[in-house]
Amino acid sequence: MHTPVLLKQVIKSLEIDKNGKYIDATSGSGGHLKEILNKGPKVLAIEGDSDQIKRLKIKSEKFPLRKNLKIVLSNFSEIKNVAMTNNFYPVDGILFDLGISYEQLSLSGRGFSFNKKNENLDMRVSEHNSIKAVDVINSFSINELYEIFARNSEEINSRTIAENIVRARAMKKIITVGDFVEIIDRSIKRHDEHVLSRIFQAVRMYVNQEIENLKKALNDSLDILKKNGRILIISFHSIEDRFIKNFIKTNYEVVYQLSLIKGDFEKSFEKSAKLRVLVKK
Repeated sequence: MHTPVLLKQVIKSLEIDKNGKYIDATSGSGGHLKEILNKGPKVLAIEGDSDQIKRLKIKSEKFPLRKNLKIVLSNFSEIKNVAMTNNFYPVDGILFDLGISYEQLSLSGRGFSFNKKNENLDMRVSEHNSIKAVDVINSFSINELYEIFARNSEEINSRTIAENIVRARAMKKIITVGDFVEIIDRSIKRHDEHVLSRIFQAVRMYVNQEIENLKKALNDSLDILKKNGRILIISFHSIEDRFIKNFIKTNYEVVYQLSLIKGDFEKSFEKSAKLRVLVKK
């Protein structure tokens, strides 16, 4: 199992009550989930990727306290509905880990990683999503592509990349990760993994409506959280973090930030991570 981001800090910050109820709203590979469960509480695990769910169910059979765990296939934006349907509320704590898991990057075959050159451009976390990355790249206008790149990545070369995509697809449909990477490299006249990471992030965020889903999830979380209950959010880039700070500001009468914990810069998988701990008043 891949090492979960900020694991010790998450467990400490949740202040887990063994008689409490907790939701891992983005359970992924189950790393955080396993450690929360080991503390003795009841846990509701939500995951939108059906492949991840299958792997998680197999892994969880070996968890010592499996009887306290409920696993549900759903997008985290449906957290309130899932909790109420399963009579799992009010809860003591909720965790959101907004990163793409190691298994999704390495095993999904959906083109999340710019290093997987032969994979098709899909980028859907759930197969129920109505649009794929290949649809965006091959049908959106220059202005639409520019807006997606600029808004979701703040990449300074967004306009040039958008223009070169439209020019390239007029000759041949852009289907694979390798096709997309070649156009980005050509646009900035070099191979830059930081630029690639930002552009792939931007497309993934659009395909999966990540900010829209996060907005709904956080607002609905307040309805199912106990007074003095905690929401933990691990974010990985400025767009997510800016939204979270705005959420706190907008809901200042209901929630406050207890702490901000930054990831270990020496660890590649968490150097950009930020953990914000929110408490319901």
